Amino acid sequence: MSDDRRGTSPASSPEPGEASVPQGLVSAVVNLVNTGPVLLGAYTIAELTAVDAIVDFLEARPSDEELAEAVRSLAARQLLLAGSSSEEVQVRGDLGIAVAFQQRARKVLDARTTGTSPGEPWRILLLPQPERICLMVRIDALGVHQIGLYKLDEALRTLTDWLPRGPSADADPSMDADAVLTGSERSALVTVTQYSVRGSAETAGTSTDLILARNEGLLHVLSRDPRHRDGLVPAPAGGRDGVRDRLVDLLAA
Repeated sequence: MSDDRRGTSPASSPEPGEASVPQGLVSAVVNLVNTGPVLLGAYTIAELTAVDAIVDFLEARPSDEELAEAVRSLAARQLLLAGSSSEEVQVRGDLGIAVAFQQRARKVLDARTTGTSPGEPWRILLLPQPERICLMVRIDALGVHQIGLYKLDEALRTLTDWLPRGPSADADPSMDADAVLTGSERSALVTVTQYSVRGSAETAGTSTDLILARNEGLLHVLSRDPRHRDGLVPAPAGGRDGVRDRLVDLLAA
């Protein structure tokens, strides 16, 4: 499978910088995901930046030397080919599928966790699709990005199991939120952002935050104070299912 960047295909006429998707690719992949997860490989920040994949959600831009090495690596694996003009390249294979589905998303759930163990990700991105499937990106401490497509329910279950867990703490209005976060054994910031895409550029819109913290074995759920956006207020946790329901509500908002 291939994905032409900054080009055209019989299936579509994209904006400059936008991926053109071969006819039938999306429906074929969606049908495949409905039979089980579709793993799309592991890539470095430089490799993703080289093809404009999820770059606006990454924290650091690689150096020119790192980008040049990434292009050589992708070309050697035949994932990146020259197009028919100097302004066109082809992103092929699983990486091309990841780029195509990333550009279809209009919302991203970005979860970052402290207190992780070796071998588990510290950050997970979910990019929901209209067909109730989801592009999921797991990022580990080495900067390796594991990308896959999953049913949305399965992706939410995986995310919920990874987030801080424990018996629900009481939603005490007098609680010191800073003290809870400072003393937490594991905490997470979950941000859902609406965004628009023109070409390969994402423009962020409104966002909503949710903070989870396990302190002394109890799970605290915090949200932005609607009266003072810099402050945090406690919210009922509702256990594991309650956290999952909150994630669903954030994505549905």
